Amino acid sequence: MSEIEDWIFDLDNTLYPASAHLFPQIDRRMKAFISDALKLSPDDAFALQKQYYWKYGTTLRGLMLNHNIEPDNFLAYVHDIDHSVLEPDARLGAALAALPGRKFIYTNGSERHAVNVADRLGITRHFDGIFDIRASDYIPKPEPAPYATLVERHAITPARAIMFEDIHRNLKPAAALGMATVWVRHAENPAKPGEDLSHCGFIIDDLVAWLEDAAAKEKP
Repeated sequence: MSEIEDWIFDLDNTLYPASAHLFPQIDRRMKAFISDALKLSPDDAFALQKQYYWKYGTTLRGLMLNHNIEPDNFLAYVHDIDHSVLEPDARLGAALAALPGRKFIYTNGSERHAVNVADRLGITRHFDGIFDIRASDYIPKPEPAPYATLVERHAITPARAIMFEDIHRNLKPAAALGMATVWVRHAENPAKPGEDLSHCGFIIDDLVAWLEDAAAKEKP
């Protein structure tokens, strides 16, 4: 991977394993927010939450377009969670430190949430920037426009960049730009039978082990 200058990481269920069960907290708070804001039963709120997620890329996008929900209130509420379920990850920190070039977090969540996660993992110092949903003008992955904004804002050369994601469809715009791509798969987000994965340059189950191997190949 000696040609890589910029390493772009999704946040939730990528920089930490899905088994940490952090994101389910966010999921529950989304349902509670929708139920309260739209005066829906919990079941109806959950159904709408998932409908908007699949149609618009994020639940927030659907709420903004269809209900004029103010995004900052939503983000503050759903990310008010217990981050102590995450443990500091010294191995991940060491692997990131050993990689040449810049590292970025690109998330459909908020910058505050990304900082809280990175702080808890003990990896904040390794990152050169966070590109969050506000920086994306609230346009979520996998819409192509924010990927282009990310590239322009941070002067990234796509052919010398690599992106890591636990949601493989979010890698399609990165691959289209010419980035290398890594799908960090897990049991909670499998591919459908026969689904096209040609946009996934690498398919892995262990991010840290893969990064350690990549870093080792950089050594003379």
